[in-house]
Amino acid sequence: MMARLINFDHVSQALALPGFDTAAARQIMAPAPRGWQKRKSPPSPAAVLILITAADDDRLQTVLTLRNAGLRGHSGQVSFPGGRQDPQDESLQQTALRETCEEIGICGEQASILGQLPQFYIPASHHDVYPIVAAGVGMLALRPNPAEVAEVFCFALEDLLQPRFKSVEQRVIQGVKVRVPYYDVAGHKVWGATAMLLSELEGRLRHVLPKRVLLALRERVDD
Repeated sequence: MMARLINFDHVSQALALPGFDTAAARQIMAPAPRGWQKRKSPPSPAAVLILITAADDDRLQTVLTLRNAGLRGHSGQVSFPGGRQDPQDESLQQTALRETCEEIGICGEQASILGQLPQFYIPASHHDVYPIVAAGVGMLALRPNPAEVAEVFCFALEDLLQPRFKSVEQRVIQGVKVRVPYYDVAGHKVWGATAMLLSELEGRLRHVLPKRVLLALRERVDD
C-alpha cells in the first residue's frame, strides 16, 4: 500500500490558513477571458461539497461527478456534487449535504464537515457558490443518481500537486477565443469553476505541507 503523504490534518490546516490569496490561486486555472455579463437580479445562492475520502491505496482523494448530458445547466461537465439552495435548507452547508445525498448517495453522518472555502461567483449560471469541505466517514458506497450524474470518479490530492495532470487548450466559447487550463483526470478535462476550486485547494496544501512531503511528492514523480 502506498504511504499517505497528505492527511486530514493537512487539509484542515489548509482550510484555516490566514490571509491566503484565494483570487490568485483560483486565477491559475481560470479560463481567459472569463465570461461575465451584467445582471439586474442578485445571484442565487448555491453550494457544492468537496468530499475527501480515502482510496483503496489509502491516499486521500476528492470526489468528482460528470453531470448528465440532459441537464439544463453545465450539462456534460465535471463538477463537485451540489446545487442551488432550496427554501427548506436551513444553511448552505445543508444544501451541499442534501445535494450530495441526492446525487451520489452519500448522506447524513457519512460526511463530516471540515470547513469551507470562500464564496465563489459563477457568471454563466449567475450563482454565488459556497464550497463546503467534508471528510467521508466509514466505508462509502457511491451510488450516482443517473438522472443527474453520468459518472463518479476521484482525483488524489497528491496528484493535484503534480504538473503532469495540468494542460491548457484553446476553445471558442460563444464566438470568443478562450484559453482554457484544465486538470486531466481519469480521461476527463476538469475546467472552469471546478478547476479553479481545485487550484485553490492545491495552493492551500502547498502552503501547509512539510518540506519533506513536498520532496517526497517530487521524488514520486521521478520514480
